[in-house]
Amino acid sequence: MNSGEPGYPQSRSMRQQVLKDEEPQKISRQSDYPIVSMKQGNACGEKGIEGTGQDIRETSATLKGGEWMATKLNILTNRAKENPKLRFTSLIHLINEGSLLECLGELKTKKAPGIDGVRLEEYEVNKVANIKGLIDRMKLWKYRPQPTRRAYIPKSNGDRRPLGIPTIEDKVVQMGIKKILEAIFEDDFLDVSYGFRPNRNCHKALDVLDKAVMTKPVNVVVDMDIEKFFDTIDHKWLMKCLEQRIADRNLLRLIGRFLNAGIMEEGKFSETDRGTPQGGILSPVLANIYLHFILDLWFERHVKRQLKGYACLIRYADDFVVCFQNDDEAKEFSEMLRQRLDKFGLKTAKDKSRIIDFGRRAWYKAKQTGGKVSTFDFLGFTHYCDKTRYGKFKLGRKTASSKFRQKMKAANLWLKGIRNLVELREWWRILGRKLIGHYNYYGISGNMPQIRKFYQRILLLVYKWINRRSQKKSYDWEQFRRFLKYNPLPIPKIYHLTYTLSSY
Repeated sequence: MNSGEPGYPQSRSMRQQVLKDEEPQKISRQSDYPIVSMKQGNACGEKGIEGTGQDIRETSATLKGGEWMATKLNILTNRAKENPKLRFTSLIHLINEGSLLECLGELKTKKAPGIDGVRLEEYEVNKVANIKGLIDRMKLWKYRPQPTRRAYIPKSNGDRRPLGIPTIEDKVVQMGIKKILEAIFEDDFLDVSYGFRPNRNCHKALDVLDKAVMTKPVNVVVDMDIEKFFDTIDHKWLMKCLEQRIADRNLLRLIGRFLNAGIMEEGKFSETDRGTPQGGILSPVLANIYLHFILDLWFERHVKRQLKGYACLIRYADDFVVCFQNDDEAKEFSEMLRQRLDKFGLKTAKDKSRIIDFGRRAWYKAKQTGGKVSTFDFLGFTHYCDKTRYGKFKLGRKTASSKFRQKMKAANLWLKGIRNLVELREWWRILGRKLIGHYNYYGISGNMPQIRKFYQRILLLVYKWINRRSQKKSYDWEQFRRFLKYNPLPIPKIYHLTYTLSSY
C-alpha cells in the first residue's frame, strides 16, 4: 500500500513536464511512493472520455452550455468514481463557448478588476463576441493568462496577506478548469478535508472536531501551520499530482500557463516559479489536490497504520489540526510532518506550530493540580476545555481574540467611511446584514457571550460615528436608545448547535 505520495505516470507520452510553453522535458526520476498503478485510458482500452464509439464530444458543443456542461461533468464524476485508476485523456474540449458563457454568468459582481482594469459589467456588454474571441485564441494557443494584480488584505496578527487578482477573462477560463478538476477529483478527496468543497464548510469541520474530542480518547492536539502555503506550492510536484488523474496534455499545458503567469505589483512584473496566488478561482482546488496527495493520503495510508492509539486529521484548506491519544505518537508525527513538508517545498511556521495536552485527561489533571489547560485556535475560534452545568467535561469554543479585534477594527473603519457617504437609512440596512453575517459564522453553541459582546461594541461604535457626521451632536444616549427601539438591529442568535454528548 502506498503512502500517498504522487507518483510518475508510466506512459512515455505523459512523463513530460508542462509547466512552461517550451517543448516538454521528460521526467527522469521515479517517485518512491507511486500513488496508483498507472493504467492508461483510451490508449490501453480503458473507457476514457474520448471513446471511439460513443464520444463525449458533440459537433455542436461550442454552442452549448448549461445542461450540456452539467451532463458532461456528471459523466466525468461517474467514470472517476467507477475507476479510481482512470486517467482522462480528452478534457480540453469541455471548455467551449457555451461553457465559458455559463462560467461568466457565475462570476461575482462588484469585484476588483485585474491589471487591465476591465470590470465584469464592462466585459458583459459584448460578452458573446468576447467569449468567441477568447475561444478562437485558445484554439490557436494564442491565449496567455495575464499576470495577476497584487493586492494585500490585513491579517489578524497585523501582517498583510498577499492576493493575486486575475482579469475577468482569466477568471472565466479558471472557472471552466475548476469545474473539470472538481468533477474528477472530488470523489477522490478524503473525508478529512472540508475546505472549498461542495456541501462542506467550516462548521462541519468544527462539528467533526467536537465529536472527536467528546467521543474519542483525545489527549493531545498537534496544532500546525504551513508557512506561506499558497506562495510556496511547488509547481513540478503539483503537476505530478494532477497527472495522477489527467492525461490531457492540452489541459495540463493550460494550467501550467496559469501557474507561470506572474504577478504585477505597482507596475513591476515578477515571475512565479512557485505558488498559486490566493484570490484566483483556480487556487483553492489546486491547493486541495496538492494537500490531498501530500498530506491527507499520507496520513491515512502511511501514518495511521504505524500508530497504536487513536488519531484524527481535520483540515480546512491549509489550516489543520491532528488529534492523538498518545503523547509520544503526537511528537513523532510532528517530526515526520516537518520532514514530509520539507520534501515538497513546504515549511511549518515554528512560532505557530505546537503540541499541547488537550481533552478530558488534561482537564481532570488540571482540576486536581489547580493548573490550566492550554488552548488552540482553529477556523477563527479558540478551543478550550470547559464544563457543563453538571460539572462534566465539554469542549468550549469562543471567538478568537485576534479575530474579534480584527472584526471590530474593520467595523470601525467601515462606519467611519460610510457615515457621510450615504443617508443613515441606507447604511443602517447594510449594517444589519453585516451583523447577521457575523452571527451566521460565529453563532455556535457556547459562543453567545462573545457575539453579544460584539453586538454591544457595534452599538457603541454606531453611537460614536453617528454623532460625528457634523459638528452638532445628533443624539444623546436616550435618544439613540429610542431610535434603536423603532429601528432595531438584528440581535445575537445561535445558528449552529454543535454540542456533542460525551460517549467516552
